Order: sequence, then structure tokens, then C-alpha cells
Amino acid sequence: MSQRFAYDVLVIGSGAAGLTLALNLPTDVRVAVLSKGELASGSTFWAQGGVAAVLDERDSVDAHVHDTLVAGGGLCDEAAVRYTVSHSRSAIEWLIEQGVPFTRDENIHSGFHDFHLTREGGHSHRRIIHAADATGAAIFRTLLDRARERSNIALLEHKVAVDLITERKLNLGDSNRCLGAYVLDRPSGKVDTFSARAVILATGGASKAYLYTSNPDGASGDGIAMAWRAGCRVANMEFNQFHPTCLYHPKAKSFLITEAVRGEGGLLKLPNGERFMLRHDERAELAPRDIVARAIDHEMKRLGLDCVYLDISHKPAEFIQSHFPTIYERCLSYGIDITREPIPVVPAAHYTCGGVVVDDCGHTDVPGLYALGEASCTGLHGANRMASNSLLECFVYARAAAADITRQLPTLSNPGELPFWDASQVTDSDEDVIIAHNWDELRRSMWDYVGIVRTSKRLQRAQHRVEMLLAEIDEFYSNYKVSRDLIELRNLAQVAELIILCAMQRKESRGLHYTLDYPNANPTTQDTVLYPPQFAELTH
Repeated sequence: MSQRFAYDVLVIGSGAAGLTLALNLPTDVRVAVLSKGELASGSTFWAQGGVAAVLDERDSVDAHVHDTLVAGGGLCDEAAVRYTVSHSRSAIEWLIEQGVPFTRDENIHSGFHDFHLTREGGHSHRRIIHAADATGAAIFRTLLDRARERSNIALLEHKVAVDLITERKLNLGDSNRCLGAYVLDRPSGKVDTFSARAVILATGGASKAYLYTSNPDGASGDGIAMAWRAGCRVANMEFNQFHPTCLYHPKAKSFLITEAVRGEGGLLKLPNGERFMLRHDERAELAPRDIVARAIDHEMKRLGLDCVYLDISHKPAEFIQSHFPTIYERCLSYGIDITREPIPVVPAAHYTCGGVVVDDCGHTDVPGLYALGEASCTGLHGANRMASNSLLECFVYARAAAADITRQLPTLSNPGELPFWDASQVTDSDEDVIIAHNWDELRRSMWDYVGIVRTSKRLQRAQHRVEMLLAEIDEFYSNYKVSRDLIELRNLAQVAELIILCAMQRKESRGLHYTLDYPNANPTTQDTVLYPPQFAELTH
């Protein structure tokens, strides 16, 4: 039998943003944190580089803001950038208080506890605080340990959110407050009802819309799709960041080679050993990610290459092994000794810069619903995310949302008993091959037609294919019991449509959106904002 659960706060997503929010709520607030799979299955655990923050005495908030605005292609919200950067130091201090084991360097006196700060593309200073090359894992393990110490936080694994429950969906008057969510319990196959006074989407991005990605399997845009269906605006979905350097090896699924390798002197080369980045940008290997990814894509297409090479073997072996132990060991397991030979790399879909429109506290257009981290669009990233600003965004906005929820909770009523999920009209599927086929067709179409370089004709082809897929998926969803694969496919197809619609509206090349039909940037800047069909009636 399906069950009902009631909490004060429901957090959908167990990564950096979700755990940070939960830990910043009072200990008498009952919190549920849901994870689609194991708690460590999200993107946070795999983040290698670090967290950008103004920590060095020679650095400044103005410098960090300036670098972010430049990287963002003129589309960042400067107020959001300054807000985020201004709160960077306090966010790092909070992480240190939680016990995150950031790497120290007694030889470098940054003025901030002698932590080692590295530099990445687009940054004018060393400002990336990190834990070797496995920062995400160190942060995640620490926050998870703290959450497990809190009796008010329930950490629930293998729970897949199906859809949000709003007053509008239940025909409860004119308001559209979010009341909770329907959640698939994977072990039992039943859909349970979770009610909450505040609901947080911390579900990550949508890079699984692409055939090649650095992201774990769960990055299927669930929060963005659910928010859109609930009545939230989304913005800037055309800006998909392709990380320039994903390990190219048949057995190395989604393994990222951190940008810090280039920050510490790694050089990009063709198979003959020739460097090529200086032909594309005077900053060479330290150019922003979109420029580096396009340069690699150009060279691969020009020469018909399967990959290019990232070479840091000219550095001392001890330096490489101490700075990049995870990368060294993983590459070695595939027979690549990075102290002696270059690393084969290709670009891969990495980060969703757009998302659900939110304010400085993470509020969406739906009352009681917040969106954080990669699922949100705060205005920080603009047309291109600068390296290591993403984790910073998670911590700053999660702490702000927690403070806002703490203020609001005394005035928020309990949603009461919500209706059970209706599965009376559906049957078990005997045609799951359709899901697998649609999944592959969707991701391949997005890679071929909505990738690093776009054209209007390619976008039209993608739109046509995604429209057909959405119709097939909706029919399947209406007739068969839900599964994780079906839920993710439905969400991914919805988000793919949003990406295409945003890309078709942008008649210019800016940041991560590069189209051969409009190769130049327009003189004025404007966000691409999409309004769900029911938006007008919900706001009047």
C-alpha cells in the first residue's frame, strides 16, 4: 500500500544544496531529504575542482565579480553576482566549521588559515579552495556526517519524485501553493504522498539530455521539469556548458579531468604533440570553458579526431600525484600514466547554466516552492558559468533559503492530508524497450543538433523529434505504472524541449550558445525567459 508522510520541510535532492539547507534549519524543524539512488549518487560527490571564494589578501570582491561578469558573456545579473561573491567567505567559514578537510599549504600564506588556493580558467587570482582533486567528495561526506548527527533530518534513499502537489492541481481555490510531492519508493514500486510546509528542489541539472556527459546518471532535469509543470518560469536553458576535458576511454564513463589541471600548467595538444589553443584565444589553456570546448570541437572536426590530449607530464611526478591523486589513480587504472604521457580528452555536457527562475532566497513563482543549485537560475552564471562558482552558489543560496524558511515557518499552515496517488487506471508495462529506445534517440538528437555548435535548421530538426518523443512518452506515462526510467525520460524530454525553445529564441551567439546562423553577439543583452502555459492565470 502507498503511504502518507508529513514533514515541515521536504528537500528533493541530497547534494551540496540540499544538505546545506537541511543543516541550516533549526533542530526542531522536521526535514526529509530525498535521494533518487544512494545518497552519494548526485553531482556533488564527483566535483573535483573546488569552491571559488574571496579568501586571499590580494584578491577582492570586485575582482571576483568582474571575472564572473566577463565569463558570463554580459548576461549575468550583477546584483546576484555581487550578492553571491560577498557571501563567499562566510560560506567557506561555515564549511570549515562543519569539518570539511580543505587542502593546506604551509608554503602559501593566503591570509586564510594557510589553505592552498588554486586558479582555474577565467579567474584573475588564486581563489579556488579545494580538497586535493576530490573536493565534492570531501564536502559531501562531511555534510552527510553532520546530517546523520541530526535527529530532525530524515535521509531517505531510493525515492524518486514523480511530481509536485500544488493547490491548483487539487482544485483548492485560486492559490497555487506547493503542498508536497508524489514520490516513487523504488524498492516497493509504490508512489507515496509527502506533504510539507516548504518544498525545495535541489535536484541538479539536465546534462543527461546529451549523449556524452560528465554527469552521473541522475542528472535528468527532474526539478526543472517538475517546476515547469507546476507553473514556474524557466530561463536561459540554451546555455549548456560543455566541459572541455572528459577522459576519452571506452571504460571511463563520465570521468572528468578537472580544469585545475590546466590551471596548474596542463597543455592541450593534437596527436602530433602540437599545441593549438593559442590559435583560438590569447589566454590559451586558461581561456573560459566555452572557448576551450569550441576550440577542441573545431580541431576534432577539422582533423577528424576522436579526441585531443591534455599533457601535464612536464611537471614533476610528485607534484602531479600530490595535486591530482584521484585523476592519477583513475587514469593509471586505464593504463595511462599522466606523469609520463598525455591524457586523451573530449568535451562533454557538464553544467546547466539556466533553470527555474528564483530570487536571492531561492523563491520560485510557486508559493512554498524553492529551487537551489543547478536546478535554479539565479543570474549568477549568465551565458557561461565560471569555474568553481557553482558549488559556491549552492552554499550561499541554500543558507539564504534556510534563513527565509526559518522566518516563514511559524506562519505556514500544515497542508493536511493530501490524496493518494491514483494508479487505478494503469498496468505494468511489457514494453520497456520503448523507454530505452526513446532515451537513446533523445540524447543522440540533442548531441547532434543542440550541441556545442548550432544552426537554426539543426534546432528545428531537434524540436520536431522531441515533440514526437513527448507525445509518445505522455501516452506511455498515462497507461503504465511509473518507474525511475520512465520518470527520468519524461523529465528529460520536457527539459530538452525547454533547451531547444530557448536556443531558437536567441538570435545571436553569446557565451555557451554558439550558432553559425548568428555568429555575432547582439548589442543589447536579454535573458531568455519561458512562461508555462498556465502562468498568466496563476499570477492574476
